[in-house]
Amino acid sequence: MGFVYGKQDLRTWDRCREVSCLLTNGLGGYASMTAAFSVPRCDQGILIGAVKAPNERLSMVHRLSESLHLEDRDEYLSTQTFADGRAPEDGFRNLSLFTCDGTPCWVYETGGVRVERRLCMAREANAAAVVYTLENRSGHPCTLEVVPQFKFAPKEEALQRLDRRFVYREGKVTSGGLTLYLSTDARVEKRPMGWQLLAYPEDAKDGRPERGLAASCCAVVKTLRAGVTDTFEIVFSMDGLPRSGVQMLRQQEAYLNQLIEESPLSSPVAKELVRAADAFIARRDSTDGKTILAGYPLFSDWGRDTMIALPGCCLATGRYADAKSILKTFLAYERDGLVPNLFPEGETEPMYNTVDAALLLIDCVWQYFGRTGDRDFLEEAYPVLERIIAAYRRGTHHGIAMDTDGLIRAGEGLDQVTWMDVCVDGILPTPRHGKPVEVNAYWYNALRIMESFAERLGRKGDYGTLAKKVRRSFNEKFYDPDRGCLRDVLSGTHADDQIRCNQIWAAAMSFSVLPPARERRVVETVYRELYTPCGLRTLSPADDEYHGFYGGSRLRRDLAYHQGTVWVFPLGAFYRAWLRTHGSTKDAAAWVRQRLVALEPMLREGCAGQLPEIYDGDFPSESKGCFAQAWSTGELLRVYEALEAIESQPDERTASPKPSPWGEGAPVRTLGRMRGDRTEGFRRSKTEV
Repeated sequence: MGFVYGKQDLRTWDRCREVSCLLTNGLGGYASMTAAFSVPRCDQGILIGAVKAPNERLSMVHRLSESLHLEDRDEYLSTQTFADGRAPEDGFRNLSLFTCDGTPCWVYETGGVRVERRLCMAREANAAAVVYTLENRSGHPCTLEVVPQFKFAPKEEALQRLDRRFVYREGKVTSGGLTLYLSTDARVEKRPMGWQLLAYPEDAKDGRPERGLAASCCAVVKTLRAGVTDTFEIVFSMDGLPRSGVQMLRQQEAYLNQLIEESPLSSPVAKELVRAADAFIARRDSTDGKTILAGYPLFSDWGRDTMIALPGCCLATGRYADAKSILKTFLAYERDGLVPNLFPEGETEPMYNTVDAALLLIDCVWQYFGRTGDRDFLEEAYPVLERIIAAYRRGTHHGIAMDTDGLIRAGEGLDQVTWMDVCVDGILPTPRHGKPVEVNAYWYNALRIMESFAERLGRKGDYGTLAKKVRRSFNEKFYDPDRGCLRDVLSGTHADDQIRCNQIWAAAMSFSVLPPARERRVVETVYRELYTPCGLRTLSPADDEYHGFYGGSRLRRDLAYHQGTVWVFPLGAFYRAWLRTHGSTKDAAAWVRQRLVALEPMLREGCAGQLPEIYDGDFPSESKGCFAQAWSTGELLRVYEALEAIESQPDERTASPKPSPWGEGAPVRTLGRMRGDRTEGFRRSKTEV
């Protein structure tokens, strides 16, 4: 669909700063600048390279300082504020247009000179290029001077000391044992080393360092005669391989367009999300497989986030090979019934501090098999899935174990093993030790999946019998008939009765633990208490512990993070639950479609073409946290997939429904014809009563 921002959108400094772009290289490296071509946070830049994919990332080229020298004056094209009192660069005043249709493009008009700048990254390489097109109708020669500002530091580090030396020599910039290669078809001038103390207003809002240093040691200069139009490029790389910036640009545009053209989804917004999803899928060196990065620019890859994002980012987009690679990695790393929440870096061991990732892994295998019919993979995965269930039944680390009622309890000490996992200064803002509602919905879902897998593979197991016990206990202990909602946790504390978004997953999983009437009441309660068009609140505003604003110091942010802050990704479960509880009819799909219109302005704000992590609870208008979040994108892709499956069906009033080969819990939709005994298109049957 593309995004266009004109002077009306970018008329002030603050408005320019609100919009960013994101390019990624499939290794975890990325480039991100604002619509004003500035860096208001320390982890943005022209080239953030992944020296070890995907998480060991270095900010190499932080920004470019650009000045256009005309006959009668000098004008900035770049924009930046500084923390040492120097005058800001105010190039946004000359900015006519910023567009982002995958590739970001900035257009400037001043004094009869038009400058167009495009940014691109190489695939599977730590290289970025800036391609300029200059059109000089000023009547006099003009010169564009570009001064790269370097960091050569971890992406999240705001440099504070002037104790580094940067040297340019023969196409190389070196500092601290690191080398960056610079090539251009313009003139390069070696310059004395200089420093800029940059202001980071976006970081300051969240209590991170509000300033940081960047260094320069060279400039790229292009002079253009009057009446001439010309193109030049600057290529930065960490491997020194010869590259053409123009060719990199063409390859990037072809790749991003191909994602749109080959999208299995037809909606323009869904196609944009297909392209957004690609940014999160990266190679992981330590496992020699694919992974999903949780969010840019703050997060690495996490097990829980991966399992939530995978069905949308990989399966709804038709990227089955990537999904299989990711699943095989997690299956290989299963230990004591758990899968990693954080993968190893260097000599460190994986961290297994999550109760939900292993249960969600079982659902992901189900979703994958339902779309591919890959029986060989199912045979390979099944023993690991058996071990997961067995470990949860007998008990494993972090207090994770099945109780006598069949429900799963988890958490001990300062552990936070659900997605509401904040622990700051010994404080647990959302203590959920006990039996969390969504974990037990996942547990029931996993048992039903294992029952189906065992039957298909001819294996033995009492999964169905245990599932019935879990269902009885769940409905007896979690459901509050007076309020029409589910308790958030069974712990014997006031937290049990808080109205939180976690209950929505009980009505949204492949196999629902609730009877239909209770599903409907839960969905209505969530809509009434927690729904916003941008996401679900994590806590009802009527609760005394509700925090409606997210910002400030780390303590203040963490106290609000799951205490009312709006999260985008639960919208996916909410809309899927709405469709289920309204019969998956075309009328229900139309209701959801009406509300999904709100995604379009969300995709324009924050990071063009991406969905963010969170919004404030009180007034969810400005995105916060990560400006691009994998599970936000993945969960909404699943909604579009479900909508298109419903909308493609014959009219319900005249068509006879076809029975599903899976029965209850069937995946919403297949993409393409399945192999073997699989059939096209799944329909969900009624939940058991």
